[in-house]
Amino acid sequence: MSDLRQLRHFVALAEHGHFARAADAVSLSQPALSRSIQALEGQLNCQLVDRNPRGVTLTAHGRLVLEHARRLLAGDRALKNAVVQLADLETGELRLGAGPFPAARLMPQVLARYSSAHPKVSILLSIENWSELHQRLLDDELELFIADSRELEGDSRLDILPLRKHRAVLFCRPGHPLIDTQPSVERLLDYPLAGPRLPRDAQEGLVRNLGREQPLSVQCDDVLLLKELVKGSDVLCLATWDVVAEDVEAGRLAVLPWPKGGDASERGSAYALVRHASRSLSPAASQFVTMLLEEDAAFQASP
Repeated sequence: MSDLRQLRHFVALAEHGHFARAADAVSLSQPALSRSIQALEGQLNCQLVDRNPRGVTLTAHGRLVLEHARRLLAGDRALKNAVVQLADLETGELRLGAGPFPAARLMPQVLARYSSAHPKVSILLSIENWSELHQRLLDDELELFIADSRELEGDSRLDILPLRKHRAVLFCRPGHPLIDTQPSVERLLDYPLAGPRLPRDAQEGLVRNLGREQPLSVQCDDVLLLKELVKGSDVLCLATWDVVAEDVEAGRLAVLPWPKGGDASERGSAYALVRHASRSLSPAASQFVTMLLEEDAAFQASP
C-alpha cells in the first residue's frame, strides 16, 4: 500500500509538471523523487505519468490517483488539525472559502476577531465563486465556506445554514448622470453594467428586466476592482447593500433606484454557511462559526 509521503510526491509532480521543480518543492533530489514515483507506480501496478523532454503529463490512471491522493492528504491534514486543536486553539490550520461579496465585507470582520483571539492558528482563505468552492469542499480542500447558496440547494452532501439577507442594489459614482433621476430600463442600457458571476435565477431575472441576453458588460468576481471601476467611470454595478454600505455612507459611492417595473432588489443575497453534512467541525472551525454568526447578526439594516 502506498504511503502518504509518496502521494505527496506524486501530487507535487502533477502540480508542477516537471521532476526538477517538483523535487525542489518537496525538498528532494530529482533521483529520489523519481524513485518515489516509480515505487508508487509499482505498488499500484499502473503508469501514472508519461515522461517527455518538457516534463510529464498524467495518464488516465494518474488523473484518477491524483483525485484520490488529494482527498487522502486533505483527510490526513484535517485529522492532525483536529487532534492538535482538541486540547486548545494555540496551533493548527483552518481552511476556509468565501464568495466575492462575503469576502468583501463579512469575512474581513470575522477574520479580524478570530486572528486576534487565536493568533497562532494558520488561516488559508480561498475567494472564488460558489461553484468552485462547492467542488473544493467536496474534495476536502476546505472545511467550510460562505457564499451564495441558491445553486447548491438540494445537494444532500451539504449542510447549508442561511445567513442574513441583504437587498440587491445598483450603485454608481457620485455625480453620475443618472443621479437624482428615476432611470428607465432604456436609460440604464446607455451605460455599461458590471457585476460578479450571478446564480442562474438572478441571471435569468436580469435578462428579463433588461431585455438583453447578456446583461453584464463587465463580469468580475473582484469586488474591490468593481468599486474602483465604478468610482472612475460611468459604469453601473450590481451588488448587495452590505458590500457598498460603508462607501455609500462615506460619499464614495451612490445608490440608484431600480427602474420602475424592473425592480430586482427583492432578490438580494442568499449567503449561507456551507459544510459537509456528515462531518463534524474542528474546534477551530466551530469557534470561527460562532464569531461569524455574531458578526452576521450585528450588521445594520439596509438603507
